[in-house]
Amino acid sequence: MDRLWGLLQRTQRLSPRPSQTIYKRVEGTQQWRLEEEEEDGEEGAEPAVHFCPMELRGPDLGSRTGGQSLGLLAATGRRAAPYLILTALLIFTGAFLLGYVAFRGSCQACGDDVLVVSEDMNYEPGPDSHQGTLYWSDLQAMFLRLLGEGRLEDSIRQTSLRKRMAGSAGMAALAQDIREALSSQKLDHVWMDTHYVGLQFPDPAHPNTLHWIGAAAGTLGEPLPLEDHDVYCPYSATGNATGELVYAHYGRPEDLQDLRARGVEPAGRLLLVRLGEISFAQKVASAQDFGAQGVLIYPDPADFSQDPHKLGLSSHRAVYGHVHLGTGDPYTPGFPSFNQTQFPPVQSSGLPNIPAQPISADIASLLLRKLQGPVAPQKWQGRLLGSPYHLGPGPGLHLRVNNHRVSTPISNIFGCIEGRSEPDHYVVIGAQRDAWGPGAAKSAVGTAILLELVRTFSSMVSNGFQPRRSLLFISWDGGDFGSVGSTEWLEGYLSVLHLKAVVYVSLDNAVLGDDKFNAKTSPLLISLIENILKQVDSPNRSGQTLYEQVVFNNHSWDAEVIRPLPMDSSAYSFTAFAGVPAVEFSFTEDGQAYPFLHTKDDTYENLHRVLRGRLPAVAQAVAQLAGQLLIRLSHDHLLPLDFGRYGDVVLRHIGSLNEFSGDLKARGLTLQWVYSARGDYIRAAEKLRKEIYSSEESDERLMRMYNVRIMRVEFYFLSQYVSPADSPFRHIFLGRGDHTLGALLDHVRLLRSDGSGDPGASPSQVTPGLGFQESRFRRQLALLTWTLQGAANALSGDVWNIDNNF
Repeated sequence: MDRLWGLLQRTQRLSPRPSQTIYKRVEGTQQWRLEEEEEDGEEGAEPAVHFCPMELRGPDLGSRTGGQSLGLLAATGRRAAPYLILTALLIFTGAFLLGYVAFRGSCQACGDDVLVVSEDMNYEPGPDSHQGTLYWSDLQAMFLRLLGEGRLEDSIRQTSLRKRMAGSAGMAALAQDIREALSSQKLDHVWMDTHYVGLQFPDPAHPNTLHWIGAAAGTLGEPLPLEDHDVYCPYSATGNATGELVYAHYGRPEDLQDLRARGVEPAGRLLLVRLGEISFAQKVASAQDFGAQGVLIYPDPADFSQDPHKLGLSSHRAVYGHVHLGTGDPYTPGFPSFNQTQFPPVQSSGLPNIPAQPISADIASLLLRKLQGPVAPQKWQGRLLGSPYHLGPGPGLHLRVNNHRVSTPISNIFGCIEGRSEPDHYVVIGAQRDAWGPGAAKSAVGTAILLELVRTFSSMVSNGFQPRRSLLFISWDGGDFGSVGSTEWLEGYLSVLHLKAVVYVSLDNAVLGDDKFNAKTSPLLISLIENILKQVDSPNRSGQTLYEQVVFNNHSWDAEVIRPLPMDSSAYSFTAFAGVPAVEFSFTEDGQAYPFLHTKDDTYENLHRVLRGRLPAVAQAVAQLAGQLLIRLSHDHLLPLDFGRYGDVVLRHIGSLNEFSGDLKARGLTLQWVYSARGDYIRAAEKLRKEIYSSEESDERLMRMYNVRIMRVEFYFLSQYVSPADSPFRHIFLGRGDHTLGALLDHVRLLRSDGSGDPGASPSQVTPGLGFQESRFRRQLALLTWTLQGAANALSGDVWNIDNNF
């Protein structure tokens, strides 16, 4: 009996301690958590064994001696021991496999189309925190609770009342106040960068003028009064422009081509164009391409709301807008404008060579009445005259622009919350601070939301939140001159930022209405935006989320919401120049533009009236959207960027090129190389997705390796074969230049043109006087193909993992 007792004790010591699978309900969530808990006994203590005396009975074969009974019992113990050990091992193995399967079930990368982190992803606070485990739902609830304590509306009002044009004393005072506001929060770093940039201002002593041409040759006639001499086009060419007047609709390349097709030549004339559709800079660049002498830009009432109960722009107001076809300081292209930096004597190729001037609807009405020639198409008609618009030409005009360049200091202000695991990876959010006028919608809303997010995340840190990645909050200067502050910062730190910046979120132009919502964004962020929209309440439809609002009339939510990044967005430079995915959110009016943007009427009162008292609710919705996006990007173990989306982008563009495959084949040319590169990218994306699916999320080293590959996908699409100084926007899908897919498509279209190479044939810059050029096509195809192939190779990871069929 003693031997059996000893065998049982040894067997229990050899068996693993039992593992119990326990489901615990986590406070504040509706989910059950699976936790593995080991029951550990006191170190060195013998395991407790409950032994019950038992009597062994067999067939009644007569009595046996005590020694025989003990021998039989010992033999039975020896035979049972291996089975007991095997049974314990099987139980342990089964429990281990069950726990592993349960763990894999919470894998953050198990989606078919996008790497989305589970909303149950836990966050382990630092050692100094007194909080327990924080889950996504805990962080979301904490963020919404703390955000609700802010005073967004009052901050918008106060900011809009301050004069803050770039370089002004008022801007310097506001910059200091914002720096102090950031310093008062629980941030790890607060600092300021100053740049000395070339800005253009009107000359008060010599204002810009517009005159009729006199009856006598070379003389000026009656002046046309420009009501507000403060309204001008920064970076316009200075000097005189004289010519007959022609009406050119929105001044798009297709408008000017249509004008020429109707027998009205834009070359050598002054063009009268309407506000809208494209930027001021694009209007002037198109006019210059067609040989115009100058441009006058006016707001037509037809482009704004016709509802008499809604506010409209006064007919004597002109609209401000810069005309540099680019971003940043145009006098230091490709170089940061830090003080004492020596620059080469070059200017941006985006600076126009012809003058431009904004005028009011009243002045435009006087000019339109003088036009003769063909009647404008029905789509070109506006609402200034009681009779139809004519194309012209009309009487001669003389425009003189006297703007002058001033070296101006501008300051960007930064605040940072350092990440705990990947502090060298930055999630960046910024807002323009300066404004030409009151700028309530232009920059006061964004600045107020930025400050509120700083305060909210600072409070979250005090409540136990520590992001995995660093959060970088930035207030930009010089935005009204073409994102000068943000671009100069990117130029100064480009070699670092493409390795460290994860995503940029812009708060500019966030509230221009409340009827519709759109997101101008990189494809990498589309799936994450969809996920966040489902968790933010609509500000004007009770009981609905933003996602439900946008799919109400269009079940294709991305067709309703997603837009490409325009050049006049501060987010554009982050993606097209630096290769960082970016997004800019906007609430807008349905079908009509906010009428007061870039005017002296962009006041808090007008914005409040346009939104019918819903300004606080809409601004709060933007803050919730941006804040939850920041939490996901800074908190998730694996970056929730959908790197497979670019395969769809390439496929969509290739679909446009396929139309010309027959024309190319007739010349012995093919697009097969682009197709192959696209296939390699798709395979590399799918291979990475499978690697992530089968990996362990707890492996921090492996997660970081995956994150580095994911966050650099956008950078892979910057063409390494062109110079940033000559072609700063190197992105093959979003940039400008011969290396882009859009330029290739425009060039291929010349196969079906008359071969004249008319610069109005397409929006891209086609060589004047030349049609389709095979050598140029081959170069464009090589630039595009090898950039796309390089992206596929980089996404594959190490060189020994590259598997392509190129």
